[in-house]
Amino acid sequence: MTDRSRLPDELGPVLRARRQALGPSKKELAQPAGKVPEVIYRIEGGEDVTLSSLMAVLGALGLVMWLEKAGLPRMQEVAARFRLDEDDETRTTFA
Repeated sequence: MTDRSRLPDELGPVLRARRQALGPSKKELAQPAGKVPEVIYRIEGGEDVTLSSLMAVLGALGLVMWLEKAGLPRMQEVAARFRLDEDDETRTTFA
């Protein structure tokens, strides 16, 4: 598993998929993480949580966080983030 996430709302679906692949419910995952189920809901929903909560949940999922220099996002990442389409008439152009 080598998913890269720049924002909480990108990380949430990755962690949800990992939890679902492993099988535990949100409540069942919260127990070994030492957190209340609300923390799992918040993380999977892309909401803000404390770093210690995130690290505890990652550990309970058998994951670690890896830091690397971000650099600029690729065009595909920008397009996906803002859901830009070639034919999007609502797009604003800056001169």
